This record gives sequence, C-alpha cells and structure tokens, in this order.
Amino acid sequence: MNLIASNPRSSLFRPRRGMLNLRVIIALVIALFGLIGYLGKRSTNPVTGETQYVSLDPKQEIALGLQAAPRMAEQMGGVLPASDPRAATVARVGAKLVQRSEAGKPESPYAQNFRFYLLGDPKTINAFALPGGPIFITAALYEKLENEAQLAGVLGHEIGHVVNRHAAEHMAKGQLGGMLATAVGVGASDNRGRGFGTAIAAQAANQVIQLRFGRQDETESDTYGLRYMIEAGYDPRQMIGVMEILRDASQGRRGGGWSILQSHPNPELRLEQIAAMIKQMYPGGVPATLTEGEPLPR
Repeated sequence: MNLIASNPRSSLFRPRRGMLNLRVIIALVIALFGLIGYLGKRSTNPVTGETQYVSLDPKQEIALGLQAAPRMAEQMGGVLPASDPRAATVARVGAKLVQRSEAGKPESPYAQNFRFYLLGDPKTINAFALPGGPIFITAALYEKLENEAQLAGVLGHEIGHVVNRHAAEHMAKGQLGGMLATAVGVGASDNRGRGFGTAIAAQAANQVIQLRFGRQDETESDTYGLRYMIEAGYDPRQMIGVMEILRDASQGRRGGGWSILQSHPNPELRLEQIAAMIKQMYPGGVPATLTEGEPLPR
C-alpha cells in the first residue's frame, strides 16, 4: 500500500481522461453561451446607422446615465450653478452642437437628454460622457481652454461617445470577454486548481483588449467631434489647440489629476491624427466662415 501511495506516477495522481474531457466540454459550453449572448446583442444605431453589439437599449442607456450622473458629479466637486457664466457657456455651446448636428435629429433617442455640466473640481483634468446624454467637463480643464471653438471640440468629442453608444458596446464586449476568460480557466484547470493562473492571465488579456477598443473609440469620437464643431460653425483647427494644451500641460504629470490621460490616447498622437483629418476635409484650407467663437468667460 505504501509503495502505491508514494508512487508519483500512481493513477491516484493522474487526472482521469473522463474528468479532463468534462472540463473541456464545460469550457466550450461557457464560451458558446458567451458568444451566442454577444451576437444576440446586435443592434442598429438609431443615429449613425452603424451595426453594433450593445448590452443596453437607448432607454436603458438614458436611465443608467441619469442614475450615475449625481454620483459622478459629487465625486468631482459638484455641478456649478447655471448662474456661473462659465457653466452657462458650457451649456450654451453644448446645446448649439446638438442642435446643429445629427445628435439632435428627431430620430435620435438622445436628442432631448443631452445635458452639459461644468464640475467644480479645480485639479482633475477631465471631460467625460455618461450613457444616454449627460456630459461633464471639469473646471480644471475648462480653465485651460481659450475660446468657444476649443470648448466645442471637447464637448463634441464627448457627444460622439454618446451617439456611438461606446459605453453600451464596452459592456457587451466586457461580458463576452469575461465569459471567454472563465471558459479558459475551466478548460485549463485540474484537480489541484492549477488553471487559476491561466484564468488570471486570460482576464488580464481581456482588459488589454478592452483598453485597445477604448482607444479606437477615442479616435472615432475625435472624428465626430470635428464634424460637430464644424457644423456648429467653429474652426476645427482649434481642436489641435486643445491637444497642444493637454500635451504641454501634461509633460511630466502622468496620472494623479490627469485622469483624462488614463483612457485617451497620447495627446501628441491625437494631435497628428486630427491635423491629418482636417487636411483631408479641407485640402484647400479651412474656410474663413469657421471661427474661434468668443473667448471663454473666467
């Protein structure tokens, strides 16, 4: 008995073929359910007409954004009152962008739900959109902008996130990635739990994939931001000015108050991409009818 028990090649220490096959089958079933669930989320974007895979319908997006808005605002200095001329300018420029672009067309489920807020946070450089329409810019970022056109570029970019339903897309991709990572962990595991490390690695890979998708979304939103600010009558070259402001001010200050740099591509890269987009739009030069707008009130 002792000889059998101490033999490392004993069948007691070898995973049985049936158990191994069962784990593989379970893993495949989990992966299949995840894929079917993801493909079942196919939807046509009511604003852009693009086919997407999203976790929420527009009503759910709007409800989620409204629910999250107070909590987000509270964490970043609170919403400044409409009587503040800076907050009034943010609301006015944002409304102008919506009214003059596809974001405000009647078939857009978000048209009546866009709201633009200036947050009191004087340190955190950021602007962000919640699903369904709430859009925020911090006082720290606002104070670095020079004119209405630059503000329109920032807000137009965030409107682009909303109309392209990026948050709902990320939720769907995250759910699929989570299911696939679980499947990998189950399929690679053994009786001693040695698949745990593989599952962790799969989860990490999923996070990297999501980050890559996020950066693609930022480029897409830059494209829409340029289009929206042009439709509102603003000079798109001022978006290059925004990138220059972020680039110059962020030198040596990655992280901390620079939360905008955690999800957005490097400002230098975005600057080059935006300049190329403008050149493609206007090979003969930007029309003089597009302006910087008024200087921002302080």
